[in-house]
Amino acid sequence: MKRKRGFGVGVALCLTLAVIQSGCGHNGAQVSEYKVKETEKTTLEEAEKLQEETIEVKQLAEEENIEQALPDHSSLRLIMVGDILLHTPVENSAKREDGSYNFDAVFEHTWEEIRSADLALVNQEVIIGGEELGISGYPAFNAPYEIGDTLVNAGFDVICQGTNHAMDKGKRGILNCLTFWEENHPDIAVLGIHNSRESYDDIYYYEQNGIRIAILNYTYGTNGIPLPEDMPYAVSLLEQSKVEADLQEAEQNSDFVVVCPHWGTEYLLTTDTMQKKWTQIFLEGGADLVLGTHPHVIEPVEWVKDENTGHEMLVYYSLGNFVNWTSGTGEGVANRMVGGMADVTLKKDLDSGNVFISDWGVEPLVCHLTDGQDGVTVYPLSEYSETLAEENAICAQDGNFTLDYCTDLCESVWGDVYSAHGEPE
Repeated sequence: MKRKRGFGVGVALCLTLAVIQSGCGHNGAQVSEYKVKETEKTTLEEAEKLQEETIEVKQLAEEENIEQALPDHSSLRLIMVGDILLHTPVENSAKREDGSYNFDAVFEHTWEEIRSADLALVNQEVIIGGEELGISGYPAFNAPYEIGDTLVNAGFDVICQGTNHAMDKGKRGILNCLTFWEENHPDIAVLGIHNSRESYDDIYYYEQNGIRIAILNYTYGTNGIPLPEDMPYAVSLLEQSKVEADLQEAEQNSDFVVVCPHWGTEYLLTTDTMQKKWTQIFLEGGADLVLGTHPHVIEPVEWVKDENTGHEMLVYYSLGNFVNWTSGTGEGVANRMVGGMADVTLKKDLDSGNVFISDWGVEPLVCHLTDGQDGVTVYPLSEYSETLAEENAICAQDGNFTLDYCTDLCESVWGDVYSAHGEPE
């Protein structure tokens, strides 16, 4: 499983030393005055005692060489999960007696990890057109607005809407979706769909701790549904001239470039020729990290290198489904229940200004299905059990599904990558 970060003493040290570094701990008298004036509850003696304790904790951290105790303001942790694929049974699970929807149960076992990231991305597979366009599952999807509220509550900052289902409800679906985000969650970045040429031409940048990231989202197509004649910019497509121009601009105006392509072959556990072609284009264009979606199953993770320039790029070819309840049956359906959470830490070299991947891995996830309200949820594989696996409704559609099956799938596709961390060899 993906290595978990330290807790216990390390967290206590982080919290205590954060107080020291916040500017309140230069000397005992200053801390005491601050505490007395601000809280009017802490006596001078208590404040001085607190100062002595924090100094002791800092010394302990130095002696034990606990790196996580000292906040590193030159790093940023990014995570991304795969497809929010709202088949009809998933939507029915979220429906309430009054006709409204609540998808919070889907994230019950993962929201804490999502919220812990500095930047969290998700692939919103289906358009969020609202009930006025009719809530629907496969093949022409449309989701209720409540899924957007849940994604925000779960902790996601960037929503990738550039998928092959973006045009399932036509122009009105695109406009409804963007209006929902703009009116209800204007601080959330929505990528891949557009209601103006300006939006289509803009590149999204995110900056934190002195690290500036560019994030691009494209899809290979829209299931044969043409873009609106008066909105040819409605969906960001994988068009080479556009992608190359975006990469050039992004590389010039950021420290680190992330590409989220909707690509590949559905249900294929390995890469295809299209992915290999675009990987090379992304690499030559200066991208640093690729987080792929669309195949609905997990695919390999690897470092690739431009032999001409020496530039290296980390590629997650497919993160699989985060949530789904396919109607398919037979061998291979069980594969669709396993997804991944990409977990990447960036660090900035304060001397050179270069930003690089200092830590990386993937958290295996399992989509758990049971009948009834709130019966659909997602577990980290590390928290899944054989008992839960036996209760998963997908067993009736593919009898191969077991806990061991999920573990073996991760090992066969990712090898030891999902326990690997650090820079490329």
